[in-house]
Amino acid sequence: MAPIKSDLPQGTLDLLMLQVIALGPVHGYAIAQRLEQVSRGVVQVPEGSLYPALHRLENRGLLAADWKETETGREAKFYRLTRKGLKQLETETADWQRLIDAIGLILGMADGGAQ
Repeated sequence: MAPIKSDLPQGTLDLLMLQVIALGPVHGYAIAQRLEQVSRGVVQVPEGSLYPALHRLENRGLLAADWKETETGREAKFYRLTRKGLKQLETETADWQRLIDAIGLILGMADGGAQ
């Protein structure tokens, strides 16, 4: 069965990208590949969304970047989190976790009501 593509809620792409970049310096194409792979094809980020988001995060001081050679020998911009980016990732992750927990409680009402 093919995965169902979903539109990400506003702001979610930035969070997911910060999480991937937190694992270590990575170039844009590899970020998109990692998101698609880990999400089993559900999260697919087109270049028209990926690169503007990377530039926005860099302009906000959440990412820093250096030009390096990729594994295929091409020059690419490799992104890494700044301290500000790490703090933003921690804050947004905690916010999302609270929302996920709350939605789980609401969806669980049919399974026996609120606790």
